[in-house]
Amino acid sequence: MRRGKGRAMSVYEYTKPSEIEKRSMEIIESRLGDIQMLPENKTVLKRVIHTTADFDYVKNLQFSEDAVRHGVEALKNGAHIVTDTSMALAGINKAILRSIGGDVHCFIADPEVAAEAKARGITRSCAAVDHALTLKNELIFAVGNAPTALIRLNELICEHRINPKLVIAVPVGFVNVVEAKEAIMRIGVPYIAAAGNKGGSNVAAAICNALLYMIKRQQ
Repeated sequence: MRRGKGRAMSVYEYTKPSEIEKRSMEIIESRLGDIQMLPENKTVLKRVIHTTADFDYVKNLQFSEDAVRHGVEALKNGAHIVTDTSMALAGINKAILRSIGGDVHCFIADPEVAAEAKARGITRSCAAVDHALTLKNELIFAVGNAPTALIRLNELICEHRINPKLVIAVPVGFVNVVEAKEAIMRIGVPYIAAAGNKGGSNVAAAICNALLYMIKRQQ
């Protein structure tokens, strides 16, 4: 607040609570300018920037050919999402997902996964990816924290034991993060990836939600 001659003067833009997201998207759109990219990719990018307030994703967010279409079609066909963190699990819009026949899973806290990880001397994230093999649905993997999950997923894809419809590869950090993302981007599956060290569970959830909101708008 500013004060001038005995009265308070607001320096803030008044926005109704119901219009805050809409106004945020307008600001993001104005700052993106005339960026050249597919409209569906831009929709995902804007959702990620809205979540992170980080315009570095203009350069960092990478899409394989038709990645968004593959993800949307899989979700429409009842695909389930597997994520590596409880935070991403909490952030994904489960109401929309379940309304189209899907569901979301995070096995990181599953007692069987914990026991398997301890017995094999591997991370819970690796064991959780193996546990996803028990699911019968088409799968989308949304990895926002553990590069070991991407590394294990890459191994299972190479062994033809799993064929995800989309891999959202956005773990954050420094140890094996870049290498794990680059391996997924080379393997030939549809992907949306955050190149470099940036990412996070909130980014993984934001990308999932961008796809779900596209479907909701089409209904």
